[in-house]
Amino acid sequence: MENVEPVLENVEPVLENVELVEKINKKNITVAENKQIKEKSDKIKPAIYIDTSLLEEVSIILPINNKYKITEQFVNVIELAAYQKNLKNTSFTIDLYKDENDLQKIIKEKINPGRIFIGPLDSKETALLSQYCEHGMIFFSFSSKKDLAKDCVFLVNFFPENELKILFNNFPSESKIALLYPENTYGYTINRLVDEIANQSDSMIINRASYKEDLTNVREAIKELGKYELRKYELNRQKKILATKKDEQSKKRLKKLKKFQTTKDLDFTHILLPDYGLRLLQVAPLLPYYDIDPDVVQFVGTGVWDDPVFFTEPSLQKAIFPGVEINKRQNLAKEYNKIYGSKLMRTSTLAYDMIGLLSYIYQQDMFLDDVYDLLNNYNTQFEGIDGGFYFKDNIIERNLDIVKISKGKTLKVN
Repeated sequence: MENVEPVLENVEPVLENVELVEKINKKNITVAENKQIKEKSDKIKPAIYIDTSLLEEVSIILPINNKYKITEQFVNVIELAAYQKNLKNTSFTIDLYKDENDLQKIIKEKINPGRIFIGPLDSKETALLSQYCEHGMIFFSFSSKKDLAKDCVFLVNFFPENELKILFNNFPSESKIALLYPENTYGYTINRLVDEIANQSDSMIINRASYKEDLTNVREAIKELGKYELRKYELNRQKKILATKKDEQSKKRLKKLKKFQTTKDLDFTHILLPDYGLRLLQVAPLLPYYDIDPDVVQFVGTGVWDDPVFFTEPSLQKAIFPGVEINKRQNLAKEYNKIYGSKLMRTSTLAYDMIGLLSYIYQQDMFLDDVYDLLNNYNTQFEGIDGGFYFKDNIIERNLDIVKISKGKTLKVN
């Protein structure tokens, strides 16, 4: 990350004491109402800090080196959000750490009741945070490891369990789902989660298959999943029978069947394909090639499909996935590219939405106790770039839509 430090040197003075203009839209609850919610979870809320005001300084803690340049972009996005959200009389400090020891040194120097931290990025560093909760501080970490969400540590990420629940809640009753997944961390995660979620729905998992990341066995996996050889054998059997008959109806039927490689009687109604990047663009066209017809079977993705690069792929037309209509993110992406001259990464909306959340918190002159109540009340929903969000058991969840790919864009499915 060779260019990060020079960029960051110019950001901090810009961020300090910025007057902001746009209020976050928080639905259906006021601070007064929130104070009446007295059912406490097991989150730590030391009584000594109940009347502690929030510090006006928000601390950004991010790694100084990361291969995807997330730190650089998160800082840029926070700067941009700071101009677009209303955080009056609030400043930001940006502290970049080299390793775990450096991170702990930074946190210890900033220990103060009422302080809010944004970061870190990784699970290894996030595992260190709960020891500081007794000091009356709050951390918004971007870790994806859900068991680290506890006490004063709140996780902000794209969690596939949230997306799978939305999918299965929207499948027609008694849908039959096939799963085709890559043999990598993401694919294994989906495979691990999907059974429990399916068991809580009116749909069921009928079949599953996996393929290697290098795609060397993907054709065999697709054939196995769709019972290609069995359906091909059945079609050939029907063709042979019809070929022995002389009536016109049989001749017409035979002529029609000659257009197909297999029968169309698949035993699943939907196929879930949790992959992305170049692999998705290679795997998706193979499904109709091996007679898993998108006009017969609904192709389904997860949130990782939320990238315009997939929206023109012919085999993915009419496919669905959990997401939001892309208008809001497009506006942010255009603004980001105009100012910083680079493409907005999908994950950077996480940092933007956190500034939106803080804009609401700081506008309300909340005490630390109020913030805990707010974050522990999952009936409270905030509006974000990626749709409405709230926290449940210290983990962000989103009220996503089901969207359908159509001619280079996505449309909300009623």
